[in-house]
Amino acid sequence: MMNDEQRQRYARHILLSDLGEAGQEKIASSHALVIGTGGLGSPASLYLASGGFGKITLVDDDRVDLTNLQRQIIHTTGRIGMNKAQSGKIALGQINPTVDVVAVTERVDENSLSELVRAADVVLDCTDNFKTRLAINRTCMTLGKPLVSGAVVGFDGQISVYDPRREDSPCYACLFPEDQHFEDIKAAHIGVFAPLVGIIGTMQAAEALKLAAGIGQSLAGSLWLLDALAMEWTKIRIERNPDCPVCAKRAFG
Repeated sequence: MMNDEQRQRYARHILLSDLGEAGQEKIASSHALVIGTGGLGSPASLYLASGGFGKITLVDDDRVDLTNLQRQIIHTTGRIGMNKAQSGKIALGQINPTVDVVAVTERVDENSLSELVRAADVVLDCTDNFKTRLAINRTCMTLGKPLVSGAVVGFDGQISVYDPRREDSPCYACLFPEDQHFEDIKAAHIGVFAPLVGIIGTMQAAEALKLAAGIGQSLAGSLWLLDALAMEWTKIRIERNPDCPVCAKRAFG
């Protein structure tokens, strides 16, 4: 049960008829795993914390650099040189000290990734390379955990949800097959529009909060693309690949 302080903190959530106190309590009992605390992970984790997730695990082995501060709003000038997961933990604790924030500061391997995903209720992929995204997707599909995936480069952003609990939901590998080569385009090479990571990362938080509360319609089965120069959204329907080696054989029910 929520106490009076929690009711006051989350009062504007509780007023929402689709969410209410029952939905807020579900969020409070949920554990979000955020992999990457850079441009996407910054706004995503800030809203997960302010929105009341009971536990948030931040994963990042990188350190805060001056060039990050143009868009990675969870970090500060005073924390340059600090591990990003630890910096993020400080920021989330200042916003909502009631949230249990765990910082994982080393690069995860296949075994540690499985342990982290298994312990979470929802996973947010806020990374910037295909190899890691495919590994996260594969682990989430194996363990039956919903995945909220975002990506940004230049002025272009995308977001989707891959939910192995739903029979009609494709996985990330249905869209980007593991046996195909996709070139990673780094922000350090062509840049990234700062507010765009805020838009996509905030949407990732919104999808995670909805999944935790069990409300609304998720983005599973569709890919949303944003051209920030024109500020135009394009919605693409994604079908499950019946021959996908990652998700085709998963069981339901």
